[in-house]
Amino acid sequence: MECLQHIIDTEGVFQSRLSAFRAGRDFPAFNPDKEGTKLENPTPEALVNEFIRRREESLRLLDQVTPSEFQLSARHAELGPVTLEMMINEWAAHDLNHTVQAERALMQPFLRECGPWQRYFTDHLVRG
Repeated sequence: MECLQHIIDTEGVFQSRLSAFRAGRDFPAFNPDKEGTKLENPTPEALVNEFIRRREESLRLLDQVTPSEFQLSARHAELGPVTLEMMINEWAAHDLNHTVQAERALMQPFLRECGPWQRYFTDHLVRG
Protein backbone atom coordinates (compact mmCIF):
# COMPACT_ATOMS: atom_id res chain seq x y z
CA MET A 1 0.00 0.00 0.00
CA GLU A 2 2.87 2.36 0.82
CA CYS A 3 4.55 1.64 -2.52
CA LEU A 4 1.31 2.35 -4.36
CA GLN A 5 0.78 5.61 -2.46
CA HIS A 6 4.36 6.60 -3.25
CA ILE A 7 3.99 6.05 -6.99
CA ILE A 8 0.74 8.02 -6.86
CA ASP A 9 2.63 10.89 -5.21
CA THR A 10 5.49 10.71 -7.67
CA GLU A 11 3.12 10.64 -10.62
CA GLY A 12 2.42 14.29 -9.83
CA VAL A 13 6.12 14.98 -9.30
CA PHE A 14 7.02 13.55 -12.71
CA GLN A 15 4.17 15.46 -14.36
CA SER A 16 5.43 18.74 -12.88
CA ARG A 17 8.99 17.93 -13.94
CA LEU A 18 7.83 17.22 -17.47
CA SER A 19 6.15 20.64 -17.49
CA ALA A 20 9.33 22.24 -16.13
CA PHE A 21 11.45 20.76 -18.92
CA ARG A 22 9.02 21.97 -21.56
CA ALA A 23 8.91 25.45 -20.00
CA GLY A 24 12.71 25.68 -19.62
CA ARG A 25 12.56 25.75 -15.81
CA ASP A 26 14.71 24.02 -13.22
CA PHE A 27 12.99 21.99 -10.52
CA PRO A 28 13.44 20.97 -6.88
CA ALA A 29 14.22 17.53 -5.53
CA PHE A 30 11.37 15.49 -4.03
CA ASN A 31 11.69 14.08 -0.53
CA PRO A 32 8.99 11.41 -0.11
CA ASP A 33 9.56 11.23 3.66
CA LYS A 34 8.73 14.92 4.06
CA GLU A 35 6.50 15.61 1.05
CA GLY A 36 4.73 12.29 0.51
CA THR A 37 1.15 11.59 1.41
CA LYS A 38 0.66 9.82 4.73
CA LEU A 39 -1.71 6.86 4.47
CA GLU A 40 -4.89 7.16 6.50
CA ASN A 41 -6.71 3.88 5.94
CA PRO A 42 -7.26 4.07 2.18
CA THR A 43 -8.68 1.04 0.49
CA PRO A 44 -6.59 -0.74 -2.13
CA GLU A 45 -9.36 -0.02 -4.63
CA ALA A 46 -9.27 3.72 -3.91
CA LEU A 47 -5.49 3.82 -4.36
CA VAL A 48 -5.60 1.82 -7.59
CA ASN A 49 -8.33 4.08 -8.99
CA GLU A 50 -6.32 7.19 -8.10
CA PHE A 51 -3.19 5.71 -9.68
CA ILE A 52 -5.11 4.88 -12.86
CA ARG A 53 -6.48 8.42 -13.04
CA ARG A 54 -3.05 10.00 -12.59
CA ARG A 55 -1.26 7.57 -14.90
CA GLU A 56 -3.78 8.22 -17.67
CA GLU A 57 -2.98 11.91 -17.37
CA SER A 58 0.76 11.17 -17.44
CA LEU A 59 0.39 9.05 -20.54
CA ARG A 60 -1.56 11.84 -22.21
CA LEU A 61 1.25 14.28 -21.40
CA LEU A 62 3.98 11.86 -22.50
CA ASP A 63 2.17 11.24 -25.76
CA GLN A 64 2.68 14.94 -26.57
CA VAL A 65 6.48 14.74 -26.17
CA THR A 66 8.34 14.74 -29.45
CA PRO A 67 11.72 13.04 -30.01
CA SER A 68 13.35 16.43 -30.44
CA GLU A 69 12.35 17.29 -26.85
CA PHE A 70 14.29 14.37 -25.35
CA GLN A 71 17.39 16.56 -25.15
CA LEU A 72 15.68 19.39 -23.29
CA SER A 73 17.68 20.06 -20.16
CA ALA A 74 16.99 21.41 -16.71
CA ARG A 75 18.75 21.52 -13.38
CA HIS A 76 17.62 19.14 -10.67
CA ALA A 77 18.26 20.70 -7.27
CA GLU A 78 20.32 17.73 -6.02
CA LEU A 79 21.55 16.02 -9.20
CA GLY A 80 22.47 18.97 -11.37
CA PRO A 81 21.92 19.05 -15.14
CA VAL A 82 19.58 16.38 -16.50
CA THR A 83 17.73 15.81 -19.76
CA LEU A 84 14.11 14.98 -20.35
CA GLU A 85 15.20 11.63 -21.81
CA MET A 86 17.03 10.81 -18.56
CA MET A 87 13.99 11.75 -16.50
CA ILE A 88 11.64 9.60 -18.58
CA ASN A 89 13.96 6.63 -18.14
CA GLU A 90 14.23 7.30 -14.42
CA TRP A 91 10.43 7.48 -14.21
CA ALA A 92 10.09 4.00 -15.71
CA ALA A 93 12.91 2.57 -13.56
CA HIS A 94 11.45 4.21 -10.44
CA ASP A 95 8.02 2.69 -10.93
CA LEU A 96 9.39 -0.75 -11.80
CA ASN A 97 11.64 -0.65 -8.73
CA HIS A 98 8.65 0.02 -6.48
CA THR A 99 6.63 -2.66 -8.25
CA VAL A 100 9.37 -5.18 -7.40
CA GLN A 101 9.46 -3.84 -3.82
CA ALA A 102 5.70 -4.32 -3.47
CA GLU A 103 5.88 -7.82 -4.97
CA ARG A 104 8.56 -8.82 -2.47
CA ALA A 105 6.45 -7.52 0.39
CA LEU A 106 3.45 -9.53 -0.85
CA MET A 107 5.60 -12.67 -1.12
CA GLN A 108 6.72 -12.67 2.54
CA PRO A 109 3.87 -14.62 4.19
CA PHE A 110 4.07 -17.30 1.49
CA LEU A 111 7.84 -17.57 1.73
CA ARG A 112 7.79 -17.96 5.50
CA GLU A 113 5.34 -20.87 5.22
CA CYS A 114 6.80 -22.79 2.28
CA GLY A 115 8.94 -25.11 4.41
CA PRO A 116 12.02 -26.59 2.76
CA TRP A 117 11.35 -24.71 -0.50
CA GLN A 118 12.27 -21.53 1.34
CA ARG A 119 15.93 -22.11 0.41
CA TYR A 120 15.04 -21.31 -3.21
CA PHE A 121 13.92 -17.84 -2.15
CA THR A 122 16.70 -16.68 0.15
CA ASP A 123 17.26 -13.53 -1.93
CA HIS A 124 13.61 -12.56 -1.49
CA LEU A 125 12.98 -13.38 2.16
CA VAL A 126 12.98 -10.44 4.56
CA ARG A 127 14.34 -11.52 7.93
CA GLY A 128 13.00 -10.16 11.15
